Amino acid sequence: MKAVITVTGKDSVGIIARVSTLCSQYNGNIVDITQSVLSEYFAMIMLVEIDQLSIPFADFADKLAEEGKKCALDIRAMHEDIFNTMHHV
Repeated sequence: MKAVITVTGKDSVGIIARVSTLCSQYNGNIVDITQSVLSEYFAMIMLVEIDQLSIPFADFADKLAEEGKKCALDIRAMHEDIFNTMHHV
């Protein structure tokens, strides 16, 4: 299973490192990533394999959100099943 992680906020050094470190810490495997800086704003989408997470997915999502609050970023993790359901026409 996979999760879609989005990160938005003001650009600063180390955003990708922060998020990828958390993924690694909880055994999430980043399989795809795209990021862009628009003027002073940062936007990133990551696709992360979550089959081997060492904590429940809801806790993982909470950890990412908490890290985002520390850095004035909006970090959200959505399970691929919910993402696919939301975007199914």
